Amino acid sequence: MATQASASPMPPGVTDPNYKPPPGRLGNLTVPQQHALEELKKKLKEEDIFVPERMDDATLLRFLRARKFDVEKAKAMIVSCEQWRKEFGVDEIWKNFDFKEKEAVDKYYPQYYHKTDKEGRPLYIERLGLLDIKALYAITTQERQLQRLVYEYEKFLRERLPACSRAVGHPVETSCTILDLANVSLSNFYRVKDYVMAAASIGQDRYPETMGRFFIINAPWAFSTVWTFIKPWLDEATVAKIDILGSNYKDKLLAQIPAENLPKEFGGTCQCPGGCSLSDAGPWNPSVPQ
Repeated sequence: MATQASASPMPPGVTDPNYKPPPGRLGNLTVPQQHALEELKKKLKEEDIFVPERMDDATLLRFLRARKFDVEKAKAMIVSCEQWRKEFGVDEIWKNFDFKEKEAVDKYYPQYYHKTDKEGRPLYIERLGLLDIKALYAITTQERQLQRLVYEYEKFLRERLPACSRAVGHPVETSCTILDLANVSLSNFYRVKDYVMAAASIGQDRYPETMGRFFIINAPWAFSTVWTFIKPWLDEATVAKIDILGSNYKDKLLAQIPAENLPKEFGGTCQCPGGCSLSDAGPWNPSVPQ
């Protein structure tokens, strides 16, 4: 059976001869999806909302996919996002934010990008189990933590994804996340739940369709209670990308992530000088040995 031709051409810069765009992406759009893209762009321009440097076709398609190609809902999501960007000061954060406390924060709440998975996606690791609330908020604030999160999302879109795309020869639009819950306590989680919920909301509403895979490892028996609390905040598509694993997680991670890219503490072989959490190793940082 012949494959139906896409209504949109392949995105520029593809050098991987085996690349087949997933549905709803450039190079694999149905006629209605292509029309929705054109209509969304037209409406944004007519209402003077369109920002060329930030609203390329791939970005508009992320918002369309997040709203099942409903043009009005996708437009409302973009309008809300633009308003949030002004209120939160995103452009100012990108230009001037300096997280001087990064090395100290890493001791009490490690959150970092590190190399890539087998599909070329940036690997993002967060170790909630190491969280020490008292020590953390003695050196930073929830506001600065959220500013750092937004700065990292902007860097993810502006630098990390383009570098990963060049490295594999096709568009990379999502990340692969490991959330480590080893030794996490419910009391600690509830003390940081406002930050976690705010972070989840920013990711889902302001940077939609950027989650590729999400591994929750070392999930304790009490996690079912926490998961019940978090799940309603997430849409069905997001929940479907999440794997909840106990302590027997290594084979699952290594099926998705090359051993040389996975930090040793998670069953890989990577041991960056000075620690993987502060190395910022990846295609976006050619000065660091890969």
